Order: sequence, then C-alpha cells, then structure tokens
Amino acid sequence: MRSLIRTSYSKFKLHLIGLIFYLCFTTLISINLWASPDFPDQSTPEALEISQPPSKSWYGNIESQWGGQLKVRGSVSWPDDDFIYYLVDSGPLYDGSADFRLKNKTYLNNWIYSTIHYEAVLYGGDTRRTQKKLEELFPNLFEDNFLPGGCINDDRRFFDLTKTIDEDNSHILYHRLDRFSLTLQPDWATIRIGRQALTWGNGLLFNPMDLFNPFAPTDIERDYKVGDDMVTTQFMVEKIGDIQLLYVPRRDPADHNVKWSNSSLAGKLHFAAGTTEFDIMAAHHYEDFIAGLGGSGYFIDAAWRLDTTWTFLDDDNDRNGFLSLVANMDYSWIWWKKNFYGFIEFYFNGIGDENYPQAISDPAITERLTRGDLFVLGRKYLSTGIQIELHPLFNTYLTVISNLSDPSGIIQPRVVWDVTEEIQCIFGGNIYYGSSETEFGGFNMPGTDYSYKAPNSVYIWLIYFF
Repeated sequence: MRSLIRTSYSKFKLHLIGLIFYLCFTTLISINLWASPDFPDQSTPEALEISQPPSKSWYGNIESQWGGQLKVRGSVSWPDDDFIYYLVDSGPLYDGSADFRLKNKTYLNNWIYSTIHYEAVLYGGDTRRTQKKLEELFPNLFEDNFLPGGCINDDRRFFDLTKTIDEDNSHILYHRLDRFSLTLQPDWATIRIGRQALTWGNGLLFNPMDLFNPFAPTDIERDYKVGDDMVTTQFMVEKIGDIQLLYVPRRDPADHNVKWSNSSLAGKLHFAAGTTEFDIMAAHHYEDFIAGLGGSGYFIDAAWRLDTTWTFLDDDNDRNGFLSLVANMDYSWIWWKKNFYGFIEFYFNGIGDENYPQAISDPAITERLTRGDLFVLGRKYLSTGIQIELHPLFNTYLTVISNLSDPSGIIQPRVVWDVTEEIQCIFGGNIYYGSSETEFGGFNMPGTDYSYKAPNSVYIWLIYFF
C-alpha cells in the first residue's frame, strides 16, 4: 500500500511540475499587488510612508487573482432487481468523490489576461466497480458508454490536458486543466484563445442551441461547464447588435487527427427590438449544418424564452434533418414573506424515437448521446421547477422532468445551505418514475433480458470556497 501511494505521488509530482513553475512565476511577478487598494499592505505604518518610484519594468503592471474550491461528494443508489447492475451487485451502491479546483487569472495589462483552472479529481466506489465487472462480462454491450458515471477525457479535444495518476477497478485519480486561455480585449472586440467554456441559447434545462459541451438537463451542478479548446471572438456592429464567432477543432478518437468532420465552426447574431431580444445562429457541427433562431422577452411580470434549431443531416438516408425546440417561462413572487421562484419548460426533440430499444440502436442518436449533444431518447418533455428561500442562507428546490408520451420522468428535490461564507452544503436525491418499457421507468436493452434504468439515489455535497 505504501509503495502504491509513493508511486501515485511521484506521478502526481511529475504531472504538476509545469503548472507549479507557472504559478510560482505569476506569484512572484504580482508581488506589487500587495500595495494596491485591492490587496492592502500588511507592513507597518512607517513603511507605508516611504515613497517608492513607480516600476518601469515590463512586468510592473501584471496582476494576479487566485481562488478555488474543494468539493466532496457522497452518494447512495439503489438499482432495481431487473437492472443489469443486479448481475454483479444487488446494491445499495456507495460512491464518493473529491474535486479540487484552483483558479488563476493573470492580467498582463489592461487588455490582455490569461485564465487557468487546475482540477484534481478522485472518484470511486461500488458503481465504478460494478461497471468494470459488467464491461468484462459484456465487452461489446457498453462500447457506446451509455452507463451513468465515467470520467472526463480529452480524446476529442485539440490538447490533451487530462492525465490519469492512478486507477483500478474501484477508483480513479486524475487531474487536468479545465481552463487554459488567453483573452485579448482591444477596443473593437474580445478575442479568447484556448480552453474555455461558452454557452449559447435560452434553455433552462434543455438547450438545443448550446452545441458546445452543454449541461445535461438533470445536472444540478452548473457552476462550471467542462472547457473546450476553441477560438472565440465577440464584437459589436453599430446599429445592429453583437456578433459571436467560434471555431472548435476536434480530433477523431480513432486516429487522434484533427478533422473537419469532427470540428465546429459557428456564428451568432444577437440584437434587440424594443424589449425583445433575438438570436440568429448558423453552425457547422461535426458533419451537420445547423440553423437556429431564438428570442426572449417579458409577458407582464414573467420572462419568456424560445429557441428552435433545424439540423440538416447529410449522413441519414431516411431523414433530411430534424427540428429541436425549447420554450420556457419563469417568474418570481413572494408568499408568506418568503421569496419564491418557479419555471416551466417544454422541449421537443425531433430526432427522438419512442421505441427506446430501437432508439439506442440508431447511429444518429447514439452518436449524439456519446459525444454529449443529446441526453434523452424520446420526443416531447415538460419540465417544472420551484425554489423557496426559507432563509437567505437556506434554499429548497424541486425539479421535475417528464416524458409526455410515456409518461415517465425524474424528480429532483434538494436543499442548499450556506453554512458560512466559505462553506456550502447540498443534500438531495434523484427519483425515477414510470412503468416498464418507458424511458425513465426502464426498458429492455437489445439482446438482453435486463432493463436500462438509472437507479434512484441520494447524495450530500460539501463545498469549501477559497
């Protein structure tokens, strides 16, 4: 055991050495921050009276900001007795993880800055152990990675900035750079190059216009999107609006070469007419061309949003394309001297198929599931959510996502308690409902007598911010 720890620690040091050099460098050259108003000098009053000539060095204007968080998670899940997990473990399944994120933003001058987020993740437990055993029993069944869980990899990204430090059948320890970008802000535009995150669209849970690492609708953890390697720019056009352009080069996981058929090139025009805002998007995304139109505004005191996209399919003989649409409204109000917030959202997935065993055999669907563009199999969904602020430091949430055709769905209750300014506690659960042969209630996997259904679970998270 000690030998394993020493080996893992040695690997960890080797992977970290480049990052440490950078952090040390930015720290040393930003010492002048300690005398700025944002970072008060901790020296004696006498020292403050000493007049120092202004620095004329090239690094004299460099400023650095630091922050981060440590997130520890624990969960328990209960797979049904007809779920394929039951072959190797009848449950309950106990899992845990720890996620450390260190953030640095360094201003080289008033129009250039760099952003780096370093992340180290330890994940393990019964779910990973069960999945590994199932992969040994059915190596071809899970090649499309439909099982929940898994870790982030950079197989498709331009830069491989994720390294595994140690892993076995029960745990994995890896670290990565989730942000690594340089931002230029001349008077006429903002240009960002490197690993970054970008969100387009007006969806609250479902977001068809957000093509680049979108959140899953069931994700409640939305503080950081996974970063992608891209080049983005945003600039204003007088009397029209602002335009965003981006290019995402991606590699083919089979040969690791950058290919146009795996990359994205997109543009979006944003403009306003009175109190209504509009978005027009056009994109080449993998092998598809996608056109999008969106809008947002107000109806009395409620906010409304509508996004629709049409995807032209070049590689599908049966379909020329498909429509995706999301429409939502949200509203805030006060009852019993408490703050309330609620929303309702409808989502239409034009590529969906309500024959679920057939859907997970459709290459057009499975490809989008695998790369994270699609998260559901059906066609029509209605989602609702409510937040109640019982106390400024204690909030309760309830989200329900329903497949309108089954019906089936998922119920997600949770509470968020801000224990202190630096510590937050989240407790919640995921409850799936529906009869057999429904999307969330479970359906038979092709070629087996077992069903596919995500298990019900409860979780608790502790987050320390610094």
